[in-house]
Amino acid sequence: MSLLKTSPRLSDTPLLFQGEGKGVRSMKKTTLLASLFCFLFSASAFSQLISGQDSLTLDYSNPKEYEIGGITITGAGSLDNSVLLSIAGLYVGDKIKIPGESISSAIKNLWKEGFFEDVKVVATRVMGKTITLEIQVKERPRLSKFSFNGLKKGEIDDLKKKLDLNRGKVVTQNVLVNTKNRTLEHFRDKGYKNCTVIVSQEKDKELANSVVLYISVNKGSKVKIGDVNFFGNENVSSGTLRRAMKDTKQKRWYAIFNSHTLLETKYEDDKQKVIDKYLSKGFRDAKITSDTIYPVYSIEETELPDFVAPLYGKVIENGIAFYSLGHLIKKRSEGDLKNNRIAIDIHVSEGKKYYFRNITWVGNSKYSTRELDKALGIKKGDVFNQSLLDSRLTMNANATDVSSLYMDDGYLFFQVTPVEILVVGDSIDIEIRIYEGKQATINKVTVKGNTKTNDHVIMREIRTRPGQLFRRSDVIRSQRELSVLGYFDTEKMGVTPIPHPENGTVDIEYQVEEKSSDQLELSGGFGANRVVGSMGVAFNNFSAKNFFRKGAWQPLPSGDGQRLSVRGQSNGRYYQSLNMSFTEPWLGGKKPNSLSITPYVNRITNGRTKSDPQFGDLNIWGMDVGLGRRKKVPDDFFSELFEINYRYYVLKNYRSVFSFTNGFANDLNFKYSLSRNALDDNIYPGKNYTCSKLTFSAQSTLPVSGKLLKKYFFPDTAFSEMSAQQKYHWLEYYKLKITSEWFIKLTGKLVLMNRFGYGFLGFYNKELGLTPFERFYLGGSGLTGYNPLDGREIIALRGYDDGEVYNFSKPQNNPGASSIAKYTAELRYPLSLNPQATIFGLVFAEAGNSWGSIRDFKPFDVRRSAGVGIRFFLPMFGMLGFDYGWRFDDVPFRTGMQKSQFHFTIGYNLGEL
Repeated sequence: MSLLKTSPRLSDTPLLFQGEGKGVRSMKKTTLLASLFCFLFSASAFSQLISGQDSLTLDYSNPKEYEIGGITITGAGSLDNSVLLSIAGLYVGDKIKIPGESISSAIKNLWKEGFFEDVKVVATRVMGKTITLEIQVKERPRLSKFSFNGLKKGEIDDLKKKLDLNRGKVVTQNVLVNTKNRTLEHFRDKGYKNCTVIVSQEKDKELANSVVLYISVNKGSKVKIGDVNFFGNENVSSGTLRRAMKDTKQKRWYAIFNSHTLLETKYEDDKQKVIDKYLSKGFRDAKITSDTIYPVYSIEETELPDFVAPLYGKVIENGIAFYSLGHLIKKRSEGDLKNNRIAIDIHVSEGKKYYFRNITWVGNSKYSTRELDKALGIKKGDVFNQSLLDSRLTMNANATDVSSLYMDDGYLFFQVTPVEILVVGDSIDIEIRIYEGKQATINKVTVKGNTKTNDHVIMREIRTRPGQLFRRSDVIRSQRELSVLGYFDTEKMGVTPIPHPENGTVDIEYQVEEKSSDQLELSGGFGANRVVGSMGVAFNNFSAKNFFRKGAWQPLPSGDGQRLSVRGQSNGRYYQSLNMSFTEPWLGGKKPNSLSITPYVNRITNGRTKSDPQFGDLNIWGMDVGLGRRKKVPDDFFSELFEINYRYYVLKNYRSVFSFTNGFANDLNFKYSLSRNALDDNIYPGKNYTCSKLTFSAQSTLPVSGKLLKKYFFPDTAFSEMSAQQKYHWLEYYKLKITSEWFIKLTGKLVLMNRFGYGFLGFYNKELGLTPFERFYLGGSGLTGYNPLDGREIIALRGYDDGEVYNFSKPQNNPGASSIAKYTAELRYPLSLNPQATIFGLVFAEAGNSWGSIRDFKPFDVRRSAGVGIRFFLPMFGMLGFDYGWRFDDVPFRTGMQKSQFHFTIGYNLGEL
């Protein structure tokens, strides 16, 4: 029911009853006054009726009853009178007592709406037992528009979200006060402690009964935390306590990821973290006795002699710090505030240190006391630590707690309660009371939030099945499997168990939110002294079965979890490349057996036209087919992949890694990969828990030069007498690689990544020697403008030139290495975990080297570098990176290499190793 009408007008009538309240009064106070007016007004406050009417006399001890003969409302402005009468609760024909509750209730009801700054009730006519009433109201002004002064557009947009200001809103004193306070709170939370706000209003000349609000903001400068000082801490160092405070950090030049801004709400949380740190060390009586926040004022160096300047001390007067030497105190004015710094002094009382003594279990029947003691891992004499006790009992991130022991065996209704039963001196006895309950079976499993991905793609990754016993580890593993699919926002992924204790079952509901997983590549690279352009698309949630289905192209059929990619490269007449790839992760739909097919064709020329007699080109046709499966032993984080790869090379008047210019070669190899992938996320691993990835691969051609196969692949000629074309008719080699990555969660979202990798390329026949194909090239960003035509692996080592880290024994061009070692450590911190733009900074140190033969391999004879970088993950383009590296070692015979270099990277691992 709308309160608006079209013709507002206010009439002047004699006063009978009044509910008085200007905008300066609060609504609660005004309501109380309005309800009392009808009883407290004296007779002189009421006007006589006009001549010819009965007189109205008020007797509070003997109210008279009247019938309402008519009601009018004046001054309602844009509000609908019929709605106001309904709110007032007065109707023609009602019988009311004067003085009485009916009039006061009507005034109170109208005041509750908050639309008026004055309400009066007037008797316009009294005839016998009939009375005619007029309700006179004065409408409050409404907001027509508002504007900001002193702010940038981005700041205004952020502030608007916090201010409840809309066109047409009734402007009360509360609105003005709330607008000012919310604006102050917004900027003070961002560190602008000296921010001032003025909210003013001006009558709108274009709209009746409307005002314009002007919000003027002077932010001032951000106030940074100069020092955080602790007093009374004898057993825990100040540095340890400062590190415990996650959001209240000192301003230091090296702390580049800290804000150093005092946020009052987070400061209170950080004080509790200081106490928690003491609790973790056994000081359970620790408390903060006082804390002081004060501005720091500077002192000029010339005010004290040089030999005593280091001795000046600090004193505090009225909450302001001054510097003194003996009795000399130099007070400074506001203009001397040292870089808008504040200091914080925190005084603590540590109390004494406590220890665990006797720990007993009550109510356990499923597991023995010995088994529970082993899971708890706390012994008599250990330092008392309440947080450690809680984490060992319930919801430990590594699922090694007592609760997980029960919940992984179906005991969903399990409860555990530790109780202190005795404190003797510095020792505490704990009784752990257990309620085991019944085992719960899963009733039904549902998924909500998937708008693009089909249900069966999600359900096949979920480990919780109807009819099975509930297992907490299965729920956690299911969340991990959904996360690594890459289709959903991991920050918004959730799971809700819905228990039914009455029948011992539980429903499990998974919540997901789709995110873009398709990628578009439009990029340029540099290779062979030429610019190479690339264009490609990757559809990571493709559906082949809906390829010919009408209406499924939006823009391509999707939802079945398949991957389709198409990519092309060219720099004109010199180089063209086209490849595509298709992967089905669940071949047959019943088991996680994957099938991948990748056909490709590459062509490179010497740049001449075909009609030129000197024209030469190299054409490569290839096909890779892989079949993978998930293993159950040693655990189901393991998977293996079998591949068959074939490449056919045709040379026509073209010089390359081959020692012949005309002819052809075949490369038929088999590859086996075994990996264990326990990463919790594909983009920023380690943010939830410590995790790792290990990969081993073995690649080999057939030993075509051996006695059994030589007659089928080589002419009946000695290798020393064969031409280069005959030797490389069929390529022969084997290749081994191992790579390991660990992501260690240090604190919060700070992650340490460690990686090492080794690679070896060997041969079967000494007479044929090492193939010129499949070699390792170490150094630089790990990028090249061309797809590797000879199977080479280009591996990054930041801070060095591309492909130039090689253990040379004499000056030569790098022919590629047959063995390689690389070690990397990165400290990563996320700046944004938004799936639409994941950003994290990193500091790295790495080392590596490559050698011409396996005999020369020395894993610790390496070239070292360090630097900083940043990574951007955009769903449409994948991972992009920028690094700046400094090298610490020289490379023999490469004297012109710069000491530091800037690198641009694409992808996750900076090369395959």
